[in-house]
Amino acid sequence: MKTIYMKLVPLAILSCVLTNAYAQKPATKPGAVVPPSQSTAQAPAGKPSPRLLTPQNSALILIDHQPQMAFATRSMDIMELRNNVTGLAKAAKIFNVPTILTTVAERSFSGPLFPEVQAVFPNQQPIDRTTMNAWEDKNVIDAVKKTGRRKLVMAALWTEVCLLEPTLSAIDEGYEVYIVTAASGGVSKEAHAMAVQRMIQAGAQPVTWLQVLLEYQRDWARQETYNAVVDIAKQHGGGYGLGLIYAKTMLGEHAKEGGSQK
Repeated sequence: MKTIYMKLVPLAILSCVLTNAYAQKPATKPGAVVPPSQSTAQAPAGKPSPRLLTPQNSALILIDHQPQMAFATRSMDIMELRNNVTGLAKAAKIFNVPTILTTVAERSFSGPLFPEVQAVFPNQQPIDRTTMNAWEDKNVIDAVKKTGRRKLVMAALWTEVCLLEPTLSAIDEGYEVYIVTAASGGVSKEAHAMAVQRMIQAGAQPVTWLQVLLEYQRDWARQETYNAVVDIAKQHGGGYGLGLIYAKTMLGEHAKEGGSQK
């Protein structure tokens, strides 16, 4: 009985999807007037908030994602951290978002940028610094100005030093800063939490890497980036990614976020 039930569950889900799709098309007689409530015409689209991130209005800065910094990170699991920052890097890459990579004392102390992040930008040399505050490094500032963007998405190790200091500095110079808390880590949960709280009080906006990815996509009908976004979610999106794999395996063509409802 259990075996039969397990086989029927996917069919029941598919039936539900198809039923809902057809239910959205009320049957009418030829020549009949369709009531406004049943009209398929959509109301004029609302204007998106200027506070939302787009590939055209933002730049990404990844700061000190290096072995020595990761060794002392205790606010989150290191494997999860590496997964998240790689997903964030890939999101910027597919949307052509200007990305600045920077390290601190790469050869003398902290080691190279995480290899999986460097692999996303194989031809880009990270800007190495001696300053804990990346905003005090002229090469970093020159790179930021070159992007021409006023919204900066930042992630760093550690949260309480290498993310907090450039965040406060950039805000004081009039930039809007979005801190990717899921791709940053501190030496303790308290250190991370207090730094995030301090940055928010100063005007920073906290986001997660997956939130950034989906905010860039915004509309599943944007087919030029659809497949790449779904691939990143499958690879790095945890349960959400697994759900996409399941849906597309079990439901096939019906499992498409950008599919027409007409």
